[in-house]
Amino acid sequence: MAEVTALDERIAWMEEGTALLLRALADLSDDDLSGPSGLPGWSLRHVAAHVGYNARALSRLAHWARTGEKTPMYSSGEARAAEIEQGAALPAGELRALVAESAERLRADLAALPADRWEAKVATAQGRTVPATEIVWMRCREVWVHAVDLGADFSDVPAAVVDALALDVLSMWERRGEGADIALAPADRPAGWPGRPVPGAGQEPVVVRGDAAGLTGWLTGRSAPPAPAGGEGTSLPSLPRWL
Repeated sequence: MAEVTALDERIAWMEEGTALLLRALADLSDDDLSGPSGLPGWSLRHVAAHVGYNARALSRLAHWARTGEKTPMYSSGEARAAEIEQGAALPAGELRALVAESAERLRADLAALPADRWEAKVATAQGRTVPATEIVWMRCREVWVHAVDLGADFSDVPAAVVDALALDVLSMWERRGEGADIALAPADRPAGWPGRPVPGAGQEPVVVRGDAAGLTGWLTGRSAPPAPAGGEGTSLPSLPRWL
């Protein structure tokens, strides 16, 4: 029996998350799509358009890894924003097709990547140099979290993905030199979750309790703040952005 690698596991996460996202999208009527999302300035149409064009952008990274030809995710931040606006204005059927077809194309592009090209270096939209294996995790983040934006719940996200998302948030904060004076204490995880301390400013941390899914929803900006363990009179600090 072949060994299941970390990459295999993340590809499975990506495919499972894509399936959840497509189900959430299918559950929305065309009228629903025009309603607001929880993201400032975006309707659910914007979320769907972003997910579709993100798959195309990551396919460009797969091409870069496979061929060595530099094909960035986006030509500029302005071009990315304009593309999302254009996608949000598509007829509903075309928008749904964009999401489904771009996801399938990305799956095929990654499946076609030779084994010796998975460590080829590409660049994220923020300019960070990463191996091609990171493309899979970048897509995992998108499909699972935006499935929640489209109506799924963080309780639908597998425990291993919840843990990886929480760790990703803290890693992003640390990379940017940001943080929050909190200590995470989920009832359904061991002490020290999600595997690294929360970057902070050195003040006494506020202990935050809940379950791991709810805390991760909060860390990613998708759930309401939990109640701090200190009770009434204890306030939570503002969290830095994730991505």
